[in-house]
Amino acid sequence: MAIVSSAGTEIIRSAHFKLAGGGAVGPHTLIQGVQHHIYTVLSIVCYCAYTSASNANDELMCEIQGYDSFGGTTNQAIGIFTTTEAKVFGRDTYVWNDKFSFNGYEPVDFATGLDATKQDAIADQGSSVAQKLQVEKGHANDTWDISVTYIDQNNA
Repeated sequence: MAIVSSAGTEIIRSAHFKLAGGGAVGPHTLIQGVQHHIYTVLSIVCYCAYTSASNANDELMCEIQGYDSFGGTTNQAIGIFTTTEAKVFGRDTYVWNDKFSFNGYEPVDFATGLDATKQDAIADQGSSVAQKLQVEKGHANDTWDISVTYIDQNNA
């Protein structure tokens, strides 16, 4: 049975990724934004699959590539977490289960400062620039298995 994903629907989704050693550092997209969608991330499970001795670059950084509402600036990397502080090493698992949401698209650009009109612009997602959730490996040789679970609300 197909999943209905028309306007007004709310779907729980999951996606799984293998970021192999020797591959590009990133960024690697976990959720690609779609206009008039709101994404609520429920959990991100990161398994550190490499077994070599750790070094200062062995980390995973998660960020939203999107609009800086404070600075009024498009296409900014806004940090969510890094595994460095959790001291994740080979064969360890890091679980991010603090919920957060982001819009599928950026707002129409506005000057710095936030007020009610600008909050509406953020909700309207009127630009042509998609926002996305992404990760970057600290080193090309790092290997990470990642599972993300999220709610996709379609308000188109």
